[in-house]
Amino acid sequence: MSLLVLIAAVMKIDGKVLKSELDYVKKFMVTNFGEPSAHDAVKLLRDLLKQTIPVNEVCRQIKNNMNYSARLQLLHFLFGIAQADGRVDDGENRLIEHISSEMGINSSDFKSIQAMFIRDIDSDYKILEIEPSASDDELKKAYRRMAMKYHPDKVSHLGENIQKGAKEKFQKVSEAYENIKKERNLI
Repeated sequence: MSLLVLIAAVMKIDGKVLKSELDYVKKFMVTNFGEPSAHDAVKLLRDLLKQTIPVNEVCRQIKNNMNYSARLQLLHFLFGIAQADGRVDDGENRLIEHISSEMGINSSDFKSIQAMFIRDIDSDYKILEIEPSASDDELKKAYRRMAMKYHPDKVSHLGENIQKGAKEKFQKVSEAYENIKKERNLI
């Protein structure tokens, strides 16, 4: 239920609920919970979209009942919903940042996941949680740290879609590392 509440909050923050967002959520629900449960969840979601969403309350529940790795996956999923229409709106970004903070996600982890969806000139560095001025050794250490943090095995006990999201995040970390190595002419 807490997951559905946050989904509803992200979907409606920009004033419109799009089919692409609903399709993204349906696919996630079917993959992780099966067709019948997904159907029930979508019905509940439609009702939640008409209500005022108690985001802070739900975030506290999630913070107290979900491990950190799973909360990172949830954050990734919420950005996926926001980007389902092709871009992350400013309102969606601010809400997800608020949700992240309320769930106890540290700022560098938030910025790392955010950079996977909202690209800028320093996105690869943000993904690895380092500054562009970092040394090559710091780059390698950052990559190893992030690879361990986002390794798909950390969430192997969760649903297939969560594991897929972890693999995507792990791939983004690897791509960021390769991009920086290429930029610096490292082998």
